[in-house]
Amino acid sequence: MKRTRSGGDEEAPRQNGSAGGRRGEQQPQSDGDNGGCDFGPADLPDDDNDPGLRREIRSKYRDLINSVQQNREDMLSPSNNKLTEVLEEANKLFKDVRQAREAALDAQLLVVATDLGKEKATQLFAEGNTFDPTAFAEHLLSFMGLNRLEDGEDEQPNGDVVDGYLPKDAWHRLARRAECCFRTAPSFHYMMGSFHAEPPPPKQRIERQRKAPSKEAKRIMPTQLKKMEDSQQEATEKEVERILGYLKSYYQDDPTSPISYYEFVIDPSSFSRTVENIFHTSFLIRDGLARMYLDNAKLPCIAPVEEGEVEAGGSQSRKQCIVSVSPKIWKELIDAFDITDTMIHPPNTQTE
Repeated sequence: MKRTRSGGDEEAPRQNGSAGGRRGEQQPQSDGDNGGCDFGPADLPDDDNDPGLRREIRSKYRDLINSVQQNREDMLSPSNNKLTEVLEEANKLFKDVRQAREAALDAQLLVVATDLGKEKATQLFAEGNTFDPTAFAEHLLSFMGLNRLEDGEDEQPNGDVVDGYLPKDAWHRLARRAECCFRTAPSFHYMMGSFHAEPPPPKQRIERQRKAPSKEAKRIMPTQLKKMEDSQQEATEKEVERILGYLKSYYQDDPTSPISYYEFVIDPSSFSRTVENIFHTSFLIRDGLARMYLDNAKLPCIAPVEEGEVEAGGSQSRKQCIVSVSPKIWKELIDAFDITDTMIHPPNTQTE
């Protein structure tokens, strides 16, 4: 294949000034990504740029591909050499390949021929692949020096009888021949089995007496846990009672004005305090000490429940739901309800 000149050939002497001038005028139109190389179809030799020759090469490639696909069954026969002829023809065509379309057809033909060759190779049957135990035994006996002309019968360890004379070193000869086939030393073992050794007597296990835990040790941990649980439960009950006191005081100040649930539980300065307020307020709803309802705007409101209403309502009329809140929702509720101060002050804050 002829190679075209690169961009560095501009310094070569020019025989025709007019041709060089025309080429110089065409250089600014070339693409800047080719690094100054104005390679194109016009730079190819006449034979390489002949459209008729290119079409003829592509047509021959297509004919080869079609012939392989159509005569696939015939080419799989071991006596058929058509596949070799196709590959030789493809090698001749490849010498004239100059363009990408022709190279793609050559690659396609190679893929089809490779698949066909692989399938043909799997169907080949080479003589000697099958193992014949009788023939193998005859070869071994001949190698070990069996002489069938001499009278005598040698009895083998397994009870079989071999006609002829087998030398005493026959097995040693076979062992020496087989040594070169193994890199590791053969393991040593007794042909008639090893001696029978009695297992050693089991050692008697001495059981150690475990010390019984004292009553003091039994009581220490449960007492601590019980105190911790009692303290946490007591703190929760106190916080629930404190929030109930806030709810009753706001309700008594103006019984006709509904108390918004979000304005009651949200602390605009602390997200964690808001979650704690929602948690403790849920105990009021669960125990029937407070009730929630929707106002005219379909927004949740909260109000305390009087003692008589608790007994009349009962636990069957109460319903519970799960409230989910995130920092994003918390900020959106603060902006929507314009909450500037919390209605439930922290325990360590003294309010008038």
